[in-house]
Amino acid sequence: MRVVILGSGRGSNAESILVAQQAGRLSRARVVGIFSDQPEAGILSLGLRFNVPAMFIDPAPFKTKLEGEGETRFIAAVQAARPDLVVLAGFMRVLKPGFLNAFAGKIINLHPSLLPSFPGLDGIGQAFRRGVKFAGCTVHGVTAEVDGGPILDQAAVRVAPGETLDSLTARIHALEHTLLPTVIARLSEVE
Repeated sequence: MRVVILGSGRGSNAESILVAQQAGRLSRARVVGIFSDQPEAGILSLGLRFNVPAMFIDPAPFKTKLEGEGETRFIAAVQAARPDLVVLAGFMRVLKPGFLNAFAGKIINLHPSLLPSFPGLDGIGQAFRRGVKFAGCTVHGVTAEVDGGPILDQAAVRVAPGETLDSLTARIHALEHTLLPTVIARLSEVE
């Protein structure tokens, strides 16, 4: 299974995928490209470290969605990598029909909440402020509805008495780093 990763930030989830690949836990999946909408994103440095092509793609003209010329550039770059799976790992843009249709049924996203609760930005903060007893993360298929696609898997932690937002965030990120490679490995087995 050929995997492309899209991300906007430091790339800790992308790194977890690449470490799992290096350790042989993704025996039937291989990351073939990393793309970012931010020219200085840490995720791009993973390319050199793990010998995977990585590049910035100009997302203009919009700041929070992938549409128009930016969408066209992303579609062309991702199609050139011939992916079987497109993984959104901290990609902070809303995908529009052009991209969704180009890779229909091949896009998954990692979201830091137990969907369908707390979709959108700041899922961990939303859950923490609401006072939930359990929080976690979800890997789901991507559709036009933001964080609304079919749930593929979830991982949860009990919110501890006296938990801080920072400690909960760290525990959920640790879950993400296990869950996302596990889902990719499982999907590659049915490929």
